[in-house]
Amino acid sequence: MAADSAILVPQSSEDAYQLALAKNRQWASKTAKDDPALFPKLATGQHPEILWIGCSDSRCPETAILGLQPGDVFVHRNIANVIHYNDMSSSSVIEYAVVYLQVKHIVLCGHTSCGGIAAALANKRLGLLDTWLMPLRHLREQNLGLLNSLGPQEAAQKLAEINVRHGLRTLKENSIVLDAIEERGLQLHGVLYDVASGILRELDTDEPKDVIHARIHTFKTFKTEVVH
Repeated sequence: MAADSAILVPQSSEDAYQLALAKNRQWASKTAKDDPALFPKLATGQHPEILWIGCSDSRCPETAILGLQPGDVFVHRNIANVIHYNDMSSSSVIEYAVVYLQVKHIVLCGHTSCGGIAAALANKRLGLLDTWLMPLRHLREQNLGLLNSLGPQEAAQKLAEINVRHGLRTLKENSIVLDAIEERGLQLHGVLYDVASGILRELDTDEPKDVIHARIHTFKTFKTEVVH
């Protein structure tokens, strides 16, 4: 009997954890058979070309929806894929990915039917999440006229798009990211994942090159003044 066929996967959904462990053994066995070099290669280190910043939503697993393998994508996920200036977690991930892993692309991904977006639109008290979602609520207030002119589903999708575009602008104000853009052509992308179809849609997030160059020059000037 083949190794993978001997692995018994629980049929009951009562214990999700045990089911997950069994599925892992099944996956590892099949993967090792289909691509014998993969796990030995991963054991030597990682060389991803993409940093993926997405939402923690269970319906948006980046490696699965991209059709890629372990080792292909470096990942950071949080509630509603929010980019905070003072968030040490995302800042650490960005620095490690850009400086040490030398990723070639940063992808910021929002998605439809996002609970964080819905919470920001509803403006209800949620506890600790209120602080986390504050940037989203600011975006809602800044675009209130537009959002109020749309139906609930369209407004949620529009705020998700606005959130991605705002997050990319924040990333482009990060000196580490700016240096990588100028020195080695790091590319930034904004996408929206449709959970109903499984399709990623690219958003128009381009900025004029002179705007980016001006920002780079500003940071260079600032760093020079600090040193002196």
